[in-house]
Amino acid sequence: MLPWKRLLRPLTALLLTAAVAIVPATAAQAAEAPSSGWNDYSCKPSAAHPRPVVLVHGTFGNSVDNWLGLAPYLTKRGYCVFSLDYGQLPGVPFFHGLGPIDKSAEQLDGFVDKVLAATGAAEADLVGHSQGGMMPRYYLRFLGGAAEVNALVGIAPDNHGTTLSGLANLLPYFPGAEDLLSTATPALADQIAGSPFLTKLNEGGDTVPGVRYTVIATKYDQVVTPYRSQFLDGADVRNVLLQELCPVDLSEHLAIGLFDRIAFHEVSNALDPARARPTTCASAFS
Repeated sequence: MLPWKRLLRPLTALLLTAAVAIVPATAAQAAEAPSSGWNDYSCKPSAAHPRPVVLVHGTFGNSVDNWLGLAPYLTKRGYCVFSLDYGQLPGVPFFHGLGPIDKSAEQLDGFVDKVLAATGAAEADLVGHSQGGMMPRYYLRFLGGAAEVNALVGIAPDNHGTTLSGLANLLPYFPGAEDLLSTATPALADQIAGSPFLTKLNEGGDTVPGVRYTVIATKYDQVVTPYRSQFLDGADVRNVLLQELCPVDLSEHLAIGLFDRIAFHEVSNALDPARARPTTCASAFS
């Protein structure tokens, strides 16, 4: 085995181990604890908000930690809010969204069915961060999700993959690296620009009929690059650049999904366009 190949194997494991180590224990405990104010299966959608909202976390995220900001924001505004864990790898707790994305879409399909059955709603709205804003498109296109979903809101979604600021372009120079990545963390390989998964997902157009799409991006995104690759083309699409709403918003890839209330305000507008209010820098205090 070549020396670089011997290094790559432990590197993947090291990245996962380091991620676990640097997250405070309170965050890990939060992932185990029941969430407060959402995932309440007795919640019935109101006339004002007739569809449940399903939150779809990003890579290395989970159903609680990714949504400690947005879930309470939406529940306080009268939405029935639910979140799931998907893409789990054996032996890797808390950090999900790492399995094959097509299989993760199947998990989302089953979860939406569960939420619709519990709430009695005919359709759900989906809000996803990063991979969680892109993965549902597979469910919509290939798994019948278009019949169950009214709107998809993607926060910094990697709809056309990422170059990771050019680093992904170096993979072909390391023979076997892409195969190793696909084996160890399939979702990471699936999200590289030009991957077979993304080629299949985007063939024939970005959207499917009957679903409203909103993309909320930040020009300071350092994970999904170039940031304009997040935007979608097609009917019933609204692409939003955060800095066009508030020029002084400096949120990057994580902040836009975790605690940026300007982005949250735009999510609320996307979920209820009939009652939408202009999003400005002042929305951070609303």
